[in-house]
Amino acid sequence: MSKRLKSKYKINRRLRVNLWGRPKSPFNRREYGPGEHGQRRRKPSDYSVQLQAKQKLKGYYGNIGEKQFRRYYQEAERRRGSTSENLIEALERRLDAVVYRAKFVPTVFAARQFVNHGHVKVNGRRVNIPSFQVQDGDLIEVKDKSRALGMVLEAMSSQERDIPDYIQVDERKMAASYVRAPKLEDVPYPVTMEPNLVIEFYSR
Repeated sequence: MSKRLKSKYKINRRLRVNLWGRPKSPFNRREYGPGEHGQRRRKPSDYSVQLQAKQKLKGYYGNIGEKQFRRYYQEAERRRGSTSENLIEALERRLDAVVYRAKFVPTVFAARQFVNHGHVKVNGRRVNIPSFQVQDGDLIEVKDKSRALGMVLEAMSSQERDIPDYIQVDERKMAASYVRAPKLEDVPYPVTMEPNLVIEFYSR
């Protein structure tokens, strides 16, 4: 788990966006940064724009640690094709991201904890590593004993977000199939993500 001293919703105010598009976000009431200087606005430098793009993408997936996030960048750069698209693909293949996308849990933070506690199976085997990379055609299931958890039932019935078409979900069985890797435009981010700026940040 990420070791964060601040509330996850402070990430929203620090980055000045409602990162997960949730109605409970305090950013909906106070659209400025935390602290007494939070309302000051200065023209951002190229570096700060790139840094914010990186922080948004890191934060969205549960505030991934810097070392791990850099490894995603390095792997994306090593692979053929667009580095930006490769980075998004790697993040969307994370098991906790798939559990969140399938609406088995209400938040990305809950998804990480849910996987850590062993509530999820991949192709019939229990997997408790949130960063586990799901492959095309993999079947992700909520364990039988975990299907009656209040958090799961609430998330499955929520109309707050939709399931993207690169994941197919059988709500009755609480199982999801990972159909294909998404492109950036396929991912239902509530805010604009700019992985190209993240690539520029690490390429400096």
